[in-house]
Amino acid sequence: MSELLSQIATCVERGKISVAAPFPLDLKGAPGADELTAAALAEGIAPQDILSKGLVVGMYNVGEKFRCNKVFIPDVLMSAKAMYAGMKHLRPFFQSGQVQRKGTLVIGTAAGDLHDIGKNLVAMIVEGGGWEVVDLGVDVPLDKFVKAVESNPGCSVGISTLLTTTMSNMQKITAALKEKFPGISVIIGGAPITKEFADKIGAGYSADPQGAVSFLNSGK
Repeated sequence: MSELLSQIATCVERGKISVAAPFPLDLKGAPGADELTAAALAEGIAPQDILSKGLVVGMYNVGEKFRCNKVFIPDVLMSAKAMYAGMKHLRPFFQSGQVQRKGTLVIGTAAGDLHDIGKNLVAMIVEGGGWEVVDLGVDVPLDKFVKAVESNPGCSVGISTLLTTTMSNMQKITAALKEKFPGISVIIGGAPITKEFADKIGAGYSADPQGAVSFLNSGK
């Protein structure tokens, strides 16, 4: 069992989607996350173990490499595709309640900002970390965040921006959410964001996607 789960983790980390996928070259012709996840289920491995000890481990590893600049955005995208290939086999178990997520993250780019690459990377790695992700997209106003939080009780919120001009919107959204939902956990990020700014507005902060996973796992 452990060997199969280790192979799934490796496929996600290396971005090996399926046996037909030509990437990476040294794994050409080998089964990918798609086939190995199906095989694990066929062998009777618990779906929760496949998620937490296979897919999540792979995404954690690539997230750490990305944090250390050992891999780059295309590598993370390939890993996410491999993860999704495995996840499609587990989704029925999510729906039945046999597999439990760690929690939910509502994420979006602050109102006035149309950039989404950073947000998308965070969303992929957070989902790969075992969390349900509700992606609101870009240019998200306060009322859209509020409705999403109301629809997902107990969720955390992630807000991203690339523009200094929308940092004020990020601050307003954070303040309003914390007033309306006391105790809610908000994490912010983006190129112009610093920990000092995050502390000032009462939000969590991470400079990279893996840090966002660590923040959420900490329950702050």
